[in-house]
Amino acid sequence: MLLENAAVGIVQLIVALIFAVVALYIGFAVLGKITKDIDEEKELAKGNTAVGIIVAAVFVAIALVVESGVSGLSSGISKALAVGLFSTDGLLTIGLSIFQLLAGIVLSVGSIYLALILLDKLTKGVEEFEELKKGNVAVALEMGGVIIAVAWIIQSGVIGITAALA
Repeated sequence: MLLENAAVGIVQLIVALIFAVVALYIGFAVLGKITKDIDEEKELAKGNTAVGIIVAAVFVAIALVVESGVSGLSSGISKALAVGLFSTDGLLTIGLSIFQLLAGIVLSVGSIYLALILLDKLTKGVEEFEELKKGNVAVALEMGGVIIAVAWIIQSGVIGITAALA
């Protein structure tokens, strides 16, 4: 039994790592689409702190939301083991847990995208993306705050999905 639990824990860790890497990669790629004329990798190599703050905020935001999905997946795997891993209920539980995790990834990346687009529209006197290129740390902190705040709120929705599946 102990060996079985350890094996399940290792599988959960591997699945979580895979989804985390995929989510961060997608988030970084979407950030590149949002920021249009900014090459994040070049700006980071130049030491542009403002761009570094935004990239870090995106990674933290995605981690906040995806963590909720990974937690739901772990809970789902435990429930599936209790009812029989390969039973209809067990497979359904795992399937719903994976759906929840994928929904968390989509929601986190989508919400970051929408939040930055809306912020850009609401602050007509500030061209956020141009300011980032110039290294404006104040604007980066503003944008980073919006990114993390939105993710924090979205995280509650992903946790709600976990509660509904319980």
